[in-house]
Amino acid sequence: GSSNKNLDYTPVSGVLEFKEGETVKEIRIPILQHDVDSRQEEFNVILETPSKETDLGDPSICTVTILDMSNHGTFSMETTRYHSDPDPCGIEINVKRTGGSDGAVAISYKTIDATAIGGENKHDGSDYIKLDGTLWFRHGETSKTIELDVNQTAHDHSTLIVALQKPMLGATLGEDCAMVVTLCRTEGCRESRDEALLAEIAGNFDDEDKPLKEAYLEQFTSALTMGGEVDEEGEEEEPSIGDLIMHFISLFWKVLFSTVPPRFCGSGYPAFLASLFYIGVLTAIVEQVASLLGCVWGIRPAVSGITLVALGTSLPDTFASRSAAIHDDSADAAIGNVTGSNSVNVFLGLGLPWMLAVIWKSIDGSGPFQVGTFNLEFSVILFVILACFAIILLVFRRFVIGGELGGSGCAKYATGIACLVLWSTYIVMASLKAYNVLDF
Repeated sequence: GSSNKNLDYTPVSGVLEFKEGETVKEIRIPILQHDVDSRQEEFNVILETPSKETDLGDPSICTVTILDMSNHGTFSMETTRYHSDPDPCGIEINVKRTGGSDGAVAISYKTIDATAIGGENKHDGSDYIKLDGTLWFRHGETSKTIELDVNQTAHDHSTLIVALQKPMLGATLGEDCAMVVTLCRTEGCRESRDEALLAEIAGNFDDEDKPLKEAYLEQFTSALTMGGEVDEEGEEEEPSIGDLIMHFISLFWKVLFSTVPPRFCGSGYPAFLASLFYIGVLTAIVEQVASLLGCVWGIRPAVSGITLVALGTSLPDTFASRSAAIHDDSADAAIGNVTGSNSVNVFLGLGLPWMLAVIWKSIDGSGPFQVGTFNLEFSVILFVILACFAIILLVFRRFVIGGELGGSGCAKYATGIACLVLWSTYIVMASLKAYNVLDF
C-alpha cells in the first residue's frame, strides 16, 4: 500500500492456530506515530498457506487504512443567514465538514430564540419547533442536514439562531458556527441591519470553548482595532474621520473595560460584578469632576447637580434607550430603561446612603442624622408636573399616532422638541429658584 513499514506501522507475520471449536482470532499490528504530516495511508494484511483440509475464503486480503488523527475536520454552517419562503413547512440547514474527514466525529446543535419563539409542537402558538440534538458524521462524510419545522402561524420577519456547539471526538468548530434564520410570511422579505448585527453576534457562540487567555486576547485586540459602521447589507464600511477621532478619544476606556472577565467565565457572574464595579467607580468620578467644575465656575451645588452631574450620569441611559428604541419592536425596553434607571437612582441611590448614614450616626452616638433642604420641595413639585405632561404626551401619541415611538418625520421631531422643552423648563425654573430669582 501507500504506507511504509517501520515508519507507519510495525510489520508482523506468523501463524494463527485455531483450536477445536474456535472461530475467531485477532491479528495485532502496532501503528507508529511520527511527526511527518501525511494523509491517510494504507497497507494490506494477507492470509496465505492454509493447513491441510482447509481452504482460503473470500476475502483473504484486508486493506487497513491509517487515519491522520489531525484531519478530523472543522464544522461550520454552509451559510450564516437564511430567509425562508413565504409559506414554509420545513427548512433544511446544511452543516459542512471541511479540512479533513477522517474518523467518526460528532457536533451538537440547538436553536436559540431571537424574535421568533420556539415551542414543543405546532399547536402551542410558537413560531417553530425547538431543536437540541447531535449530528454524527461517519468516516468520509462531509455534510449533514438539520431539519427545522416551521409553524404556519409563525410571525412575519421573526428570527431565530441555529448554533453549532461542542464538537466531539477531535473535530473543531469553524468561524461560521451559527445561522440566523428569518421566517418570512410575505414576499420581498429583506434582511435588515438588525439581522446583520445578529448574524455577527451569532458567530460568537463558540466562545465557551475558548481558553480564558485567548478570550482576553481577543477582547484587547478588539479594543485596539478601529472599525467602521455596518451598512444595510451587513458589511463593514471603511472607518470615517469621526470613527478615527472617537477611537482615539475612547481608546483608554476600551482598553480598561477589556479587563472585564469574558461573559462565559463563571456563568457570567464575574463579568456582571466587574461591570457594576466599573460603573460605580466611573459614576463617582463623574460626580466629583462635575462638583469641581461647578465650584470653579461658581455654580451652586443645586444647579450643578441637575445639570453637570445629571448629564454625566444619565447620558449613558439616554444612549441605551436610543439603542433599545432602534433595535426593539416596541417602546417597552426604551421607556422601561428610563423608569428603571430613575427607580434605582431614587430608591437605591438615595435610600441606601441615607440608611447607612442613619445607622452610622446611631452607632456613633453623635445625634440624629439630618439633611437640610433648600429648594427640594419646589424641584419635586416641578418635576412631578412636567412628568405628568410627558405621560400625557405618550398617551396622546398612542391614541393619535398609534405608538409611543416612531411615526412620521413631523411627529417624531415634534415629540422630541416637546420633551426637550420640558427638560429645559425644569432646568431653568429650578436654577432660578436656586439663585432666589423666583421667590415662592
